[in-house]
Amino acid sequence: MKQKAEKIAGTLVALFALLIAVVVPSPRLAAQAAAQRFVGTITSISGDTLTVKTDAGEAHQVQVPSSATLKRIAPGQKDLSTAETIKLNDLAMGDRVLVKLDPDAAAGTSQAQQIVAVKQTDIAQKQQQDIAEWQRNGVGGLVKSVDAASGVVVLTSGAGPTAKTVTVHIAKTTLLKRYPANSVRFADAQPAPLDAVKTGDQFRARGEKNTDGTEITATEAVSGSFRNISGTVSTIDAANSTVTVKDLVTKKNVTVKVTPDAEMRRLPDMMARMIAARLKGTQPANGAPMMAARSQGGPPQTTPQGGGAGAAGTPGPGGFGAGRHGNGDMEQVLQRAPAIKISDLQKGEAVMLVSTEAQAM
Repeated sequence: MKQKAEKIAGTLVALFALLIAVVVPSPRLAAQAAAQRFVGTITSISGDTLTVKTDAGEAHQVQVPSSATLKRIAPGQKDLSTAETIKLNDLAMGDRVLVKLDPDAAAGTSQAQQIVAVKQTDIAQKQQQDIAEWQRNGVGGLVKSVDAASGVVVLTSGAGPTAKTVTVHIAKTTLLKRYPANSVRFADAQPAPLDAVKTGDQFRARGEKNTDGTEITATEAVSGSFRNISGTVSTIDAANSTVTVKDLVTKKNVTVKVTPDAEMRRLPDMMARMIAARLKGTQPANGAPMMAARSQGGPPQTTPQGGGAGAAGTPGPGGFGAGRHGNGDMEQVLQRAPAIKISDLQKGEAVMLVSTEAQAM
């Protein structure tokens, strides 16, 4: 009986070892599987061939035969059972696609077996809806205190007569994200625990607010460490996309890398003077430029922060901000202000900007 039990046990061990071998593939197999699919944005379409640029910057050319399956899903949709079947001519440059390659294609050729697309127009519409939602049900400001254990973040929002304190309640179901140190693109924000939030961080949340907007139970929140700078231009290096600014608060020169995501606007005289009045008597020149990083699909940019290292809207598509500036929405003001380039800046000109620490050196 004992011998029979040992034999059964040995068989079970062998079966268990086999299951492990099946369930846990080797790194080589995993790499091969990853090579059979990629995600990116369509940059060109020529006949039945697509060029797709991945987020890592790699360009892939792939042929789309008539046998390939093409599906269209809404942004955020994951279930393909209700996906719409489309044709190759329904795709356009700027669409986001997941391409699954045909493993049986001839050697040296890349042919699509399946393409799952999110249309650029759908993405833009979703972004506008998200922006409206953040504006309607969002609050934001600087972190005054954070209690990760109880899930409470206290913010200071606005300046002068519009200043107020906002208490944000974080639940277990709240989606928390944080900007990485080298990016102000909302698309780059990654899931992060509440204890990653520090005093002085920019923080924006959306959810259910009380009547006066001083408390909110957040369904989604995003945070980041950013630097607001107000000063005068010392040097401009358009070739390397850098601007050196003398910070009016620290009296030190700060070199700022102007990335392709940065938005530069020249504020109208009246708005520049209004903002200057909040900078402890500092008076930028008329029509002071404002540089604010903007990205896709995140919290809308609203108003400059007062009483800090300067005044600037904070990042998002654009940023966190603190509500309203005077009687006007800062987002609307910036949208109406004329866009400028780094080459339009002049030495001695006053600027207000926001950046990550990695971009401000």
